[in-house]
Amino acid sequence: MIDLTRSQFMRRFALGLGLSLMVAACGGGDPGTSDAGTPADAGGVIKVATEPAFPPFESQGPDGELEGFDIDLMMAIGETAGLEVQFESLPFDGIIPALQAGTVDAAISGMTITEERAQTVDFSSPYFKAGLAIAVQEGTDDINGFEDLENKKIAVQIGTTGASEAAKIPGAEISTFDSAPLALQELVNGNVDAVINDAPVTLFAISSDNITGLKVVGELLTEEFYGIALPKGSANLAAINDALAAMIADGSYAEIYQKWFGAEPPTLPESAF
Repeated sequence: MIDLTRSQFMRRFALGLGLSLMVAACGGGDPGTSDAGTPADAGGVIKVATEPAFPPFESQGPDGELEGFDIDLMMAIGETAGLEVQFESLPFDGIIPALQAGTVDAAISGMTITEERAQTVDFSSPYFKAGLAIAVQEGTDDINGFEDLENKKIAVQIGTTGASEAAKIPGAEISTFDSAPLALQELVNGNVDAVINDAPVTLFAISSDNITGLKVVGELLTEEFYGIALPKGSANLAAINDALAAMIADGSYAEIYQKWFGAEPPTLPESAF
């Protein structure tokens, strides 16, 4: 399963593994910007949070512009819905608080739809199928799956489902980092035994020239779906879901998926639960 996934993910890209831009979120009262419960009018602005340190989904390109699968998808959703997308760069663990505070209207940042998160924010229909993978140093032979991580040192990205899964492992010593590349570099440096992280990002980092000497072991730990997050009760949810459904139906979603992953997209469910 991992080998098949590896063949689909990103051998064409020279994206940098840049750190996230720490930009404070602007207030939600600007003209043309929606409140959490009010839909943005056609031609209006929708503020969308993202952490650009998660290639190939979102990162900062050489020219300073945001790029990635999530960026292209959200821009296309905005165009389909008649909305102007305005991105705001935030650390991943600050995105949900920003949604709850109403300082942003939506967020797309490789965020897994979970029941816990769904208690505090609303999610769009799933837009990407993913899962967690375990990375270890090449030459490691005592870690071949989740059951081998007991009492091991594990690095994770803070606030992610990888961090949640690592917390379930008996005796594990968990180190948290602001981005997946930083967690993987800790593994390269020999300071931890493994990294638990989203498979697409891990495979991309390993296949690039930026991080070497690592491998992915075992099967994917989970089947997960990414969603666009919105404040609870947001009236923008219907417009985003309608636009995503239209793009899947007319093939424009598949074109974006092909651009970034070189494969046909899997069938997505209407709901993650």
